[in-house]
Amino acid sequence: MLTKIYKVIPKILPMTLLALFVSLFTLAPSLASAHQPRITESRLTQVPNPEISKAYYGELTGEPDVYVIKTSEPFDFYVNVLVPDIAGQKKDVSAVVIKDGNVEKPLAVLDGIPFEWKKFYEPFGADSYWQGPEYKARADAGIYEIRVTSPNDDSKYSLAIGEIEKFDGKEGLGALTIIPELKKDFFDKSPIGFIASPFGWGLIVVMFILAFTAGFIYRAILKKFAKNSPRGVAKNIGKPDRLLRAAIGVGLLLWAITTSWSPILIFFSGFAFFEAIFSWCGFYAAMGKNMCPVE
Repeated sequence: MLTKIYKVIPKILPMTLLALFVSLFTLAPSLASAHQPRITESRLTQVPNPEISKAYYGELTGEPDVYVIKTSEPFDFYVNVLVPDIAGQKKDVSAVVIKDGNVEKPLAVLDGIPFEWKKFYEPFGADSYWQGPEYKARADAGIYEIRVTSPNDDSKYSLAIGEIEKFDGKEGLGALTIIPELKKDFFDKSPIGFIASPFGWGLIVVMFILAFTAGFIYRAILKKFAKNSPRGVAKNIGKPDRLLRAAIGVGLLLWAITTSWSPILIFFSGFAFFEAIFSWCGFYAAMGKNMCPVE
């Protein structure tokens, strides 16, 4: 039995790997230029690995937000203040960089009020920002604070720290849970807008490729081992069932991209489309059920 499975899979795997490679190659430029997104959840945030590029998203609620960097080695220090390009957003966010608690002599004052902000489009999340003042220097070991403020301490902001772009699979999965939340709460938009990002539509492409591959392999295995029974037929559903599965596929995809962008929902959406296109239901095949009309 295993020998037969191994004979089936190589016929499908090369095209699958090629499609995945093309998809990932397309996504690579977007991932390579992406900050690691973080949602600020408290007024005091510890910043690990300050050279690694991260984007902290927060909203001032009556007092400054403070970001702390503790390092025993010199490092390349980079800070940039941004605000979302949304209706009603004020470009009044500032930041002060302090070393070792020396409030009297800050290393830098990034004053956003007189600054000439520049519009900036970030392709990873497919969102627009206003880019404010920045600070860049070679810093010695020590304890650093970045205090983010606005005149009324009531503004949304994004604080970019670090310039080394490092985005692995773990960060990618984390971004999938953060970006829909940012779309809704930070940019006041529907998460569906993430589809404009290469990472967004690329996720759909990759999960659909995996879903179709799973369908092809599952169907091929059943055809090999049960070719003389209802389980092994190439088609087992008629037009009404195909339309139902297409509707399920659309429904699952819309549910995913308007809420959490769950890869699982997108995968099952792709599998439903596979069943609709090829007139074949995996559950019916496992049960030995055939709903195709008799000719």
